[in-house]
Amino acid sequence: MTDSFRSGVKACIPTIFGYVGIGISAGVIGRASGLSPAEVALMSILIYAGAAQFIITSLLLTGTPASAIILTTFVVNSRHLLMSMATAPHVERATLLHKIGIGSLLTDESFAVAMTRASGGDKIPANWFHGLNITAYLTWIASTVLGAVLGGQLANPDRFGLDFALSAMFIGLLYLQIESERAKRLLLNGALIVLVGGMFVLLSKFTSPEMAVLCATLLGSTAGVVISRWISVKTSSS
Repeated sequence: MTDSFRSGVKACIPTIFGYVGIGISAGVIGRASGLSPAEVALMSILIYAGAAQFIITSLLLTGTPASAIILTTFVVNSRHLLMSMATAPHVERATLLHKIGIGSLLTDESFAVAMTRASGGDKIPANWFHGLNITAYLTWIASTVLGAVLGGQLANPDRFGLDFALSAMFIGLLYLQIESERAKRLLLNGALIVLVGGMFVLLSKFTSPEMAVLCATLLGSTAGVVISRWISVKTSSS
């Protein structure tokens, strides 16, 4: 049990630098929107979603009504339902409490790390997932609070390249996943990336970026599942 938890902690280490960079930026922006370090900490503890926290603080600056902020946050975070459903088949049998814990702390980064491990075919122990998620969770909270405390000194996080931290982290996670699967599904993954990117660009012309991301992700996920099952059926019948 301990080994599985520790392995999860170690698996989270490559993503920690991304959490720190983008977390500090989120804290700085939260402070600029009028939130205290304690309120930034509370937001990180309860919401725990980088994109949503950036959106919330931006909407607070423009005086957006609470109802609009809640709806926007729900739309942006609804992708976590997809990630949880995609993760569930790869987790070892666990109690409902363990499953709730895993799903509640699942992020884009921990999902990518978990899917890289799942590509090997083995089931993921619940304790490994807890090690991964809890490490990321605590790192994010500490980083956003640090950003809020240092808000006066880091009024412009772009000067330090912190705005690129999240992008750099996802590029690294994507490379690890592609590297783990090699040529086995490289063509399919590449096609899905192009599809999702193209749909995002197209939908962005007609709707908000948040809604475009959600719709493009739904389309890409559906296409990936359908194609994967079709390949499995063709392989088993041949």
